[in-house]
Amino acid sequence: MDTRQWRDTIAAAQDGDRRALDELVEGWLPLVYNIVGRALNGHADVDDVVQETMLRAVDNLGSLRDPDSFRSWLVAIAMRQIRDRARRRTPAPLDESATGGAADFAELTVLRLQLEGQRREVAEAVRWLDDEDQQLLSLWWLEVAGELTRRELAAAVGISRQHAAVRVQRMKERLDTSRGIVRALDGACPDLRELAARWNGRPDSVWRKRLARHIRGCGYCGDTRESVVPPERLLVGIALVPVPVGFTLSLALGGKTAATATVASVSWSAKVMSALTQPVVAATAGATIVAGGAYVVTQTPDAPPPRVAVSPTAASTHRPPPVVATPSVSPSPSPSPSATPTKTALYGSVVDAVDRAPNPDTPPAALPHRPESGVTSTGGAHAVMNHRGDSVTLTGKGYVLVRWQISPQYRAGGLVMPSWTGLRGELFHVASGGGRRMDDPVRATDSTATGMGNSTVGYTVLPAGTQQMWQNEYFYLDGSVTLTVNERGADYGLSVFPSSWDAAEKDITTGPDQGVKRYGLVRDTGEDDAPVPQYVTRSTPADAATVAQESRVSAP
Repeated sequence: MDTRQWRDTIAAAQDGDRRALDELVEGWLPLVYNIVGRALNGHADVDDVVQETMLRAVDNLGSLRDPDSFRSWLVAIAMRQIRDRARRRTPAPLDESATGGAADFAELTVLRLQLEGQRREVAEAVRWLDDEDQQLLSLWWLEVAGELTRRELAAAVGISRQHAAVRVQRMKERLDTSRGIVRALDGACPDLRELAARWNGRPDSVWRKRLARHIRGCGYCGDTRESVVPPERLLVGIALVPVPVGFTLSLALGGKTAATATVASVSWSAKVMSALTQPVVAATAGATIVAGGAYVVTQTPDAPPPRVAVSPTAASTHRPPPVVATPSVSPSPSPSPSATPTKTALYGSVVDAVDRAPNPDTPPAALPHRPESGVTSTGGAHAVMNHRGDSVTLTGKGYVLVRWQISPQYRAGGLVMPSWTGLRGELFHVASGGGRRMDDPVRATDSTATGMGNSTVGYTVLPAGTQQMWQNEYFYLDGSVTLTVNERGADYGLSVFPSSWDAAEKDITTGPDQGVKRYGLVRDTGEDDAPVPQYVTRSTPADAATVAQESRVSAP
């Protein structure tokens, strides 16, 4: 979150503008909530500490001389309140009712951000850290995601940047140890089960050392270790957990001004202000600002000039879908070079077609750079949709990333594809990325495992004639459209991000030598004959699941 984008709002709030103050509180509440929530791991005191932090910030806003330092100033206030709470707290153990269930911030991170694999492992490992390490992690996690700088982290903790580097490194070592414990406890080592039988189930430093000692000397636990991804790569883009539904923050300053932020609807569950995984859309797509409750991604003034589209070659991964429109001019038996101009397909006459996976080592064709002025999303910078009927409406001119997360273990078999409805304007499917298609192998230890399932749980099956999706799918919108989840049983999740050409280009040009399965795929031709998504219509049906596959979208 760039403080410079908030300069005018901060100045207006300092002058007593109640609306600006409300906007300031609402916009920065998620950052404070996540810092405090992770530092206290969801303890019952989180709400009180967040409340006190925001109250002190609002009360002392007039003393802030440089609006650009607002973020570091606010974070420092939050950390002081966390430390003050620790000093006031009695040494008695935490009440189990306060740390279990939904109150556990690690569990909130897993459930609300739909984390899987090693990302889930990192989130759960946080429980094993001491209080000081959890406080430091709450800041480092945001630093990795681009929400804080190292200078701000050090200032918030009250130490030099050199000392902060040492503290972070030691915390990371204990986090790695904790990840090993989480992984081992999910295994089937009989000696570890016997040792853990005496454990009360509450992570602490004593049991962290005891279990780590067993793991280091156990061939069984050691042999089950997979290739471990560094936490920096796993934490990127999963920085902010949504403020919980029903969370209420009321700040009253006598007759001067007041601000109230109440999370009373499910729309707040989508306001995660950074991307789930690479690429980091909010951090690399230019400026991210808040406008009317929706997040807008805009291009920076020094955005690169549009790249000229390159025609596909035999070595290119770009293969335009077949044009199904019929030319209005029939070819002449003896055409002359000037008498038969090529007719461009009408917009919407080309839809996504089933295609083969390209060679993993072949870089994509150049991605045409279409004009960008920013896209707003009713779901915020990161909308997470898991259940039938969940939807997000996108408006503007620019790029959108849709990320797939399928959970075939919950119900293997067919799935119902999402649909794009109520289209006003144009919508193109421009590129595929994320480093893999969903049917690519995902686990070295299980040759049958893909993003669609494995031989044990079964495989998610696409409807006949549906194009295989990639982990990240990029679309270009010029207008307004609604994306709706039609699946029953939460068998897949869709994360939707306003994005940019820069983010898409960076994603698809990341190759296998950089740690991914394959290069991405460019689908955009730069013209109106670029493909449009399957399941798209200009109408708004009563049930979005009834949208016909490969719907023909006529020009307006």
